[in-house]
Amino acid sequence: MLSKEKIKRINELSKKSKETGLSSEEANEQKALRLEYIQSFRSSFNNQLHSIKVVDEKGEDVTPEKLKVSKASKGRLKH
Repeated sequence: MLSKEKIKRINELSKKSKETGLSSEEANEQKALRLEYIQSFRSSFNNQLHSIKVVDEKGEDVTPEKLKVSKASKGRLKH
C-alpha cells in the first residue's frame, strides 16, 4: 500500500496540473507516483482475488478455472 504522504502528493500534483500546469519535473514525478499507485492497487486486488472461492446454491465449488490455476501457482492472473 502506498504511504499517505505519497497519496497526498499525487493529489497535490493533480490539483496543480488542473489549476496552473506542471513543470516537466513535476509531470515526471506525477507519472512515477501514479505508476507506483497502480502497481500497488493491482497487487492488492490480485491478493483479494486469490482469497475468493465461488460456490453455487448447491454448495459446489464453481470458481473459474483460470483463478484456480492462478491460486495453485501463486501467480498473477493474466488477461
